[in-house]
Amino acid sequence: MNDNCTPFAADCAVRPAVELIAHTWDPVVLMALRAGRRRRIDLLEGIAGVSDKVLTQTLRRLHANGLITRITTPTDRSVAYELSELGAGLADGPLTALGRWAIDHADQVLAAQEQHGPPSTTERRATSLDSE
Repeated sequence: MNDNCTPFAADCAVRPAVELIAHTWDPVVLMALRAGRRRRIDLLEGIAGVSDKVLTQTLRRLHANGLITRITTPTDRSVAYELSELGAGLADGPLTALGRWAIDHADQVLAAQEQHGPPSTTERRATSLDSE
């Protein structure tokens, strides 16, 4: 990594790293896989709120980025997923730290949201366009 990287430059290594967790369900699935190898149906049942379609898209994206490994068992035609070494490094390091930070500061974040209110329609639209 270029230590002289300007954090907000388009070619900075921080940007692709953030892209790895920019999708809502990516960090959730990574953290669910910290417990070990899981079948897709087990992930679907264990992660509240994720749809079948979105979970499939998430698993494909995480696999394409090298964060998870897809394991097929030809004898029973089952498929399971587990963290790759790269994914484990992300889940056990930065994501775990982010989770701890979120727990430690949840009250402060909620208080700020209550004080400032929900973002306006324009702000939400701009944010969603920025993430595309």
